[in-house]
Amino acid sequence: MSGTIPSWVRTFAVCGVLGLIQTDALADDAASEHHAHAAKRTTISTTQQYAIPQIRLIRDDGVGVSLPAEMDDGRPVVVNFIFTTCGSICPLMSQVFGQFQRKLDTDARQPHLLSISTDPEEDTPGKLRQYAQRFGARDGWNHYTGTVEASQSAQRAFDVYRGDKMSHTPVTLMRAAPGRPWLRIEGFLTPDELLQRYRQLLSTG
Repeated sequence: MSGTIPSWVRTFAVCGVLGLIQTDALADDAASEHHAHAAKRTTISTTQQYAIPQIRLIRDDGVGVSLPAEMDDGRPVVVNFIFTTCGSICPLMSQVFGQFQRKLDTDARQPHLLSISTDPEEDTPGKLRQYAQRFGARDGWNHYTGTVEASQSAQRAFDVYRGDKMSHTPVTLMRAAPGRPWLRIEGFLTPDELLQRYRQLLSTG
């Protein structure tokens, strides 16, 4: 996938939950700014404390890892939950992560981006690598799979489990450092808004 985001779909079904979402093309700065204002009206941000479960996942390079170790390596973290066969909100969230990562090129504190699969039976490490390539993932953005139990444990720990993969909603989670509170953002973000929220989070500790 190229570095630019194509025009977003104007009306779509959100992984089984029908919803109308009005969007504008992110072709230039003016359009991006307009969409950011729209996103601010439809996102909900809260500060939360989450206990990271002691589970093991499989990273997209095929290596088994501890989720607490991946999240507590000293870097800020930005997390979402996706699955590779999703045709609506997951591609949108992954497009945002890809653009966000590219916009961070000049930032001194690079975050660790984690995308955890809600469909681990289908999402092998190989499929996650292909999915990551579609959205231009660079070093520092990893995708994870594992057992169904491990995936659901991660989803429940961050209060995103909705019973099945088709019923999930867009949630982005950010934390500045181990032991710090999490910023939970529900709803769709643009890359510029995500970048703004990330920098604000770091500036406040």
